[in-house]
Amino acid sequence: MTPKSEFLRAFIARGMLHQCTDMDALDALMAAGTPVPAYIGFDATAKSLHAGSLVQIMTLRLLQKTGHKPVVLMGGGTTKVGDPTGRTEARQILTVETIEENMAGIKKVFAKFLTFGDGPTDAIMVNNADWLDHLNYLEFLRDYGRYFSVNRMLSFDIVRRRIEADQPVSFLEFNYMLLQAYDFVELNRRHGVRLQLGGSDQWGNIVNGTELGRKVEDMALYGLTTPLLTTSSGAKMGKTASGAVWLNEDMLSAYDYWQYWRNTEDADVGKFLRLFTDLPMEEIARLEALEGSDINEAKKILAHEAVKMAHGEEAAIAAADTARQTFEQGGIGAELPTVTASAGELQTGVGLLATLVSAGLAASNGEARRLVQQGAVKVNDAKVDDPALLLTAAMLDGDGVVKLAVGKKKHALLRAG
Repeated sequence: MTPKSEFLRAFIARGMLHQCTDMDALDALMAAGTPVPAYIGFDATAKSLHAGSLVQIMTLRLLQKTGHKPVVLMGGGTTKVGDPTGRTEARQILTVETIEENMAGIKKVFAKFLTFGDGPTDAIMVNNADWLDHLNYLEFLRDYGRYFSVNRMLSFDIVRRRIEADQPVSFLEFNYMLLQAYDFVELNRRHGVRLQLGGSDQWGNIVNGTELGRKVEDMALYGLTTPLLTTSSGAKMGKTASGAVWLNEDMLSAYDYWQYWRNTEDADVGKFLRLFTDLPMEEIARLEALEGSDINEAKKILAHEAVKMAHGEEAAIAAADTARQTFEQGGIGAELPTVTASAGELQTGVGLLATLVSAGLAASNGEARRLVQQGAVKVNDAKVDDPALLLTAAMLDGDGVVKLAVGKKKHALLRAG
């Protein structure tokens, strides 16, 4: 079947489709010529989203580019409960203040990817705390709880895996499924939302919402999921040895973000170009057909497009210039991660391991120690093997910096300040 709607044609062509509750009916709805409001929920568990959320963000972006209305649902209410999806243990309970702070950070991400406003296809951002915080528990159970089968809920993967791992699912978490389903119904009432999007791990929750809407008010609601992504080597998308690949620049520099995409595995270049850029499909086909060392040009284009979208074109150009100076010309790029030490600290010496961690070249002192012992660390282009090495003022070069490197691709500077 070739969809009639532009959104679903592009969604499928870019490799985003995993499951749909009713493809024919959804296609007809989205091809009817009226913008369809569709939503994805994001719980506020950190101050930024990371690259693992990019498929969902790009889905909303594609939705808007093809004439529909993105609804970003912030989980100010559901974050207080904790989504058990994909976890073998309960999430940490966050304070209301922490949730508010996290939401403020996450909102910055979406401003780069979506156009917000009052127009028919402008994105809106809503917070499910607006209705969940005011629910009357007894009324909620009476009006909605009777539509949920515990037998069926126990069969969902998100619950079954926890049980098989002999890890408890608290009653608090069990309620998450009811609340997410209720979100869909409430969003339809308030904003006319007809479609919920999400990763394939959310399928059970999404189906709950479509069925609840049908049973309660005969709503015609739809669900559409994307596949869960890993790299070709099996690594989880959005994670590196040094930690999460955050989308906010105050948590990860534009240069480090550029490097993450530049280091994409050869086998993933085409897939990532389709999922994470706006490039035309014809151009993507040309780039993924490159072979040998030429594939590196495709990786640079992927990195440029990804950084341009998240941080702006100026930051993308600066990151590429820094990489070129550092790797191709042997110089010092202006955008390299930099750690500053005072004159007094450099006089007595700054610990190498702590500096590697501060510069983001290692996730912990333990990892930094292992990297040194494995011969992967260079200071001023010379390999070092002493984990107890102190970086001192005598090591500053003519530019007033100490150059640090882990392997061939990770660089940083220690600068006197």
